[in-house]
Amino acid sequence: MASCNKGLGGEGSAAAAAPHVLAVDDSSVDRAVIASILRSSKFRVTAVDSGKRALELLGSEPNVSMIITDYWMPEMTGYELLKKVKESSRLKEIPVVIMSSENVPTRINRCLEQGAEDFLLKPVRASDVSRLCSRVLR
Repeated sequence: MASCNKGLGGEGSAAAAAPHVLAVDDSSVDRAVIASILRSSKFRVTAVDSGKRALELLGSEPNVSMIITDYWMPEMTGYELLKKVKESSRLKEIPVVIMSSENVPTRINRCLEQGAEDFLLKPVRASDVSRLCSRVLR
């Protein structure tokens, strides 16, 4: 499995050096799957079940390296979360990746135009995470 810690050296704890990813999905199964894949690629993962919880965590956790969120969630969609992150002067530099089981080109384009770094189709695979390592966390 690819690791995202290339070039970080052996000093300090791996957890402190690992990129911190906020995983957002209302499905407990999908949340567990994405968290497992991210952790196996040496990410530190915090998983939450809604866009609202994600924003609360972002308000108290300054060291999030990337957000990966489901598109369809109750109360706040991943697209709405993306917009809120990109409108915030404090959060806008955090890369946001949207996931969906539905391959809808207009939705994908709208997310990318709003500032999403990538759009992944579920089920997310380890190869998707490897690609994110090289593209998003340069």
